[in-house]
Amino acid sequence: MTNLETLFSGLKKPFTVEWVTGQDRTGEQNALQWMWAREVAMQTGDDSQSVQAGWKLRHGIPIWRECSAEFRAVYDEHIMPLTYEEKIDYIRITNMPVTRIFKVPQMVRYMDAIHRECTDAGIVITQPDPELVDYQKRYRQKEQPQ
Repeated sequence: MTNLETLFSGLKKPFTVEWVTGQDRTGEQNALQWMWAREVAMQTGDDSQSVQAGWKLRHGIPIWRECSAEFRAVYDEHIMPLTYEEKIDYIRITNMPVTRIFKVPQMVRYMDAIHRECTDAGIVITQPDPELVDYQKRYRQKEQPQ
């Protein structure tokens, strides 16, 4: 009997198991996105929480909608009808979890989108540590269609 079978055999029935592959986003990714938010806020005159909320709305939510039919349905019904400003307020006030539920590949996509947005807008942000760059590069390669 495997360890998993042993675990399951000891649980009271009925029970539900949810299996999610992948590693949660890293602390380094999280720290870098907040550093970027502070840097953008300093250059634009906005506050870092508003910057972060905008990124969640423009980049994080589309990624989450792709990954979760359940989230997509709830978001489309309750949040999508709001104006852009109302969505930003909602994300800020509720501290809506978007990136904290991401696995590393989703966070890599999110960080890449932020980096592109800042570069395109002429906003200077700190370049990631070379080890984080290599780490994220490995995940980008895994996501490429074969």
